[in-house]
Amino acid sequence: MRSLDHHPRIARRWPVVMAQTAGVDLIEEGLGGRLAAGHGDPIMGPHMDGQLGLRITLASHGPIDLLTIMLGTNDQQAHHAKSPEQIAGHVSALIKIAQTAELQDRHGGFAVLLICPPPVLVRGVFAADFGDGGTLGTHYARVAATRGVYFMDAGAHIASSDIDGIHFDEAAHITLGQAVADQIKAILI
Repeated sequence: MRSLDHHPRIARRWPVVMAQTAGVDLIEEGLGGRLAAGHGDPIMGPHMDGQLGLRITLASHGPIDLLTIMLGTNDQQAHHAKSPEQIAGHVSALIKIAQTAELQDRHGGFAVLLICPPPVLVRGVFAADFGDGGTLGTHYARVAATRGVYFMDAGAHIASSDIDGIHFDEAAHITLGQAVADQIKAILI
């Protein structure tokens, strides 16, 4: 694992805080704008397809013990016209990919932690892009239960930024990183 600790902005991102707090190695594959949907974004490009990205990630890294998935915010953009149920269906497809025998065997088996992003707040420069916000938590919890994976609702710990309604401020990154670390330690022990 390459350490990103030398970069102060990146070192404060929640996955890095989580890894430092939990004492685990991290392979971070976050990509701003990525979709849970099995297609790319008409504005940002085809590489935003989260399902393709997951397949590539699980084929190129490993072995892993735990996969965390936190996608769905970008799927709520108005130009995608997706309901919370449809977004949860795309997330279910991501988990189905991770649970395939081929990928589980490749990694010697691994757990999945589904993290529901906090609700979008309709404000700031992205207000028109995200419509009425809404919540995905109930739908994600149902997906996690159906697929037999661990679940965490980030909205129970943090809120999206008041500045733009979708990103997290530094304090929220730290809080979320610590909360996910607690969940991961409980899973891996």
